[in-house]
Amino acid sequence: MSTPTAVTTPVRTTLAPAAQDRVGSVLQPVLVDLIDLSHLAKQAHWTVVGPEFRSVHLQLDDVVATARTASDDIAERIAIVGLVPDGRSSTVASNTEVPAIDHDWLSTKAAVSAVADAVQHVARRTRQAIADLDGADPVTEDLLISITTQLEEHLWMLNAQER
Repeated sequence: MSTPTAVTTPVRTTLAPAAQDRVGSVLQPVLVDLIDLSHLAKQAHWTVVGPEFRSVHLQLDDVVATARTASDDIAERIAIVGLVPDGRSSTVASNTEVPAIDHDWLSTKAAVSAVADAVQHVARRTRQAIADLDGADPVTEDLLISITTQLEEHLWMLNAQER
């Protein structure tokens, strides 16, 4: 996966170059997975069927909204530190590690399970990103902590829906 680099940037940053590089290399994979999570959850939202359709349909839109907002926040953080984020569809498709879902109608149970797996993956990725920053940028760590909190709340709600 390409790591954002600051070859030439019009953006002033308060980070030292080493911290800048660390932030870019840590955030780019999170960005890719958040974008993919938003697409995956939206696909499930469109194709879910079953007795709990309405509640699951609405719940999936909540996941989509969180993933879209979080991906925007991550991309903007990459830009704020003077790097160029890469959210192009080709980059996402070739670099995501989010578990795929079936291209078919999904029962409410299958949709909840698939999206829960994806949310769990992305929450683990954000937790790992926090550790990988290793204190290089507390502001970025704070952003990742906030996103992890939101993802884990969705995971909790999806898990409760599965039972």
